[in-house]
Amino acid sequence: MNAFAYRDGRLHAEGVPLDTLAEAYGTPVYVYSQTAMEDEYCALAEALQGLGARICYAVKANGNVAVIRALARLGAGADVVSGGELARAIAAGVRPTDIVFSGVGKTRDEIARALKAGIGQFNVESEAELALLGEMAATLGLRADTAIRVNPDIAVDTADRIATGSYEHKFGIPIRDAARIYARGSRTPGIRMVGLAAHIGSQILDLSPFESAFAALAECVRALRGAGLAVERLDLGGGLGITYIGETAPGLAGFADIVRRTVGGLGCEITVEPGRRLVGNAGVLLSRVLYTKETPLRRFVIVDAAMNDLLRPTLYGAEHAVLPVVEPAESQETRRVDVVGPVCETGDWLARGADLPAVAEGGLLAIAGAGAYGAVMASFYNGRGLVGEVMVRSDAHAAIRPYQDPATFQALDRLPCWLE
Repeated sequence: MNAFAYRDGRLHAEGVPLDTLAEAYGTPVYVYSQTAMEDEYCALAEALQGLGARICYAVKANGNVAVIRALARLGAGADVVSGGELARAIAAGVRPTDIVFSGVGKTRDEIARALKAGIGQFNVESEAELALLGEMAATLGLRADTAIRVNPDIAVDTADRIATGSYEHKFGIPIRDAARIYARGSRTPGIRMVGLAAHIGSQILDLSPFESAFAALAECVRALRGAGLAVERLDLGGGLGITYIGETAPGLAGFADIVRRTVGGLGCEITVEPGRRLVGNAGVLLSRVLYTKETPLRRFVIVDAAMNDLLRPTLYGAEHAVLPVVEPAESQETRRVDVVGPVCETGDWLARGADLPAVAEGGLLAIAGAGAYGAVMASFYNGRGLVGEVMVRSDAHAAIRPYQDPATFQALDRLPCWLE
C-alpha cells in the first residue's frame, strides 16, 4: 500500500492527517504505518511460499516493541545482535526458539542470557566465539544450536559503511575456512552444528550479489556434506533495499527465484532476515519549520528535527525525500533548499538540494523512508530531547514511545563526591 498519500490537500498516514498527529504529539516525531509493515511482510512470505522459509525480522532496523510485535503476530521471528535486542524481541512476544543471535562481539553476559532463554540459533562469527559458546553451554548442561556465519568475499554496490560481505570487513569467517571450523564445532561439547549463515550488506538494489553469495553457500554445503558433516539450516541474512529517491527496489519474486535456484534443492531449513525492507518505507519523520534563511550560496529551511533524530544523512550521506504536509498546487514553483536542523554541527542536515515549494515558518514537512535506522539511532546529543514514535493503523493512532524530555537524560548524571 501507499501508506503516506495526499487526501483533500493534506498528507495522511493511512487514514490520519499528519497535521493532526503533529498537534497531538508534537514535533519532531516518527510516524509509522502498521499496515505498510504488515503488507510488506505478507508480500515477502508469499514470494517465498513453498520454500519453507522462516522470516526473522532484523530488530536493529527498528527496535520498538510495538513494531516487533506487529510483525511477530504475523509469524515473524527475530534476528538480534545484542542482549538488549534479545530482551525486546521476547517482550514483544517472539518465541525464543524463533530468535537468531548474530553479531561479532557477543559478551559472556549476552551469551548466558540467550542460552538460558533457549534461543533457536547462534550465528558464530569467530573461532574464539565458538569456543566460548561451547564452554558456556556445556557448563549449563546445554547444547547450543549453532551456525557458522561465513564471509563469501563478495562486493556489493552499497554505502561503504553498510557493506559486510568481503574480507576487509569484520563480519563472519572466511568461507575458505568454513569446513575446518565447522568440523571443530561438531567436536565441541556444548555445540550442535546446524548450518551456515551469510549476510553481505544492507540497502542492496541489485539481486546479482545475492545469487553469487547463495551459490557460494550451496557449494559450501555440498563440501561439508561431502566431508561427512550434517548441514540442516541456511541463514541467508537480509539486505534487500528500498526506494528512497529514484531507486528501483529489487522485486521480491526475483529474490525468491534466486533462493529457489541456488539453495532451494538442498533440503535445508531456510531463514531470511529482512529489516529495512519491512519497515523502511513504513515510516516518516514529521518536523516543523522554524526559520528560512538565505546566504549568498545556499537556501536553508531550518526545522525542529536534527541529526540526533535522524542520523542517516549525516552518517552515510543518505538521501531522503522531503514532502510538505500541505499538498502544493501543481503550478507552484519549487526552489532548491537544504533542510537542516538546530544541532551545532555543519553536518546536521536532513536533505541537501531538495526541491521544495515555498514553506512558511510553522509549516510541516515529512522526511520519507524513515522507518528504518531512524528512531533506533536517535540520541540526546546537544542536550536535545529524544524523539517520540507514533503508530497508525487505519484511523487509530497511539504513542509507542513518548518524547523524552532532556531532563530525563540529565537525571541519570551523578556528581562524584569531590564535586558535590
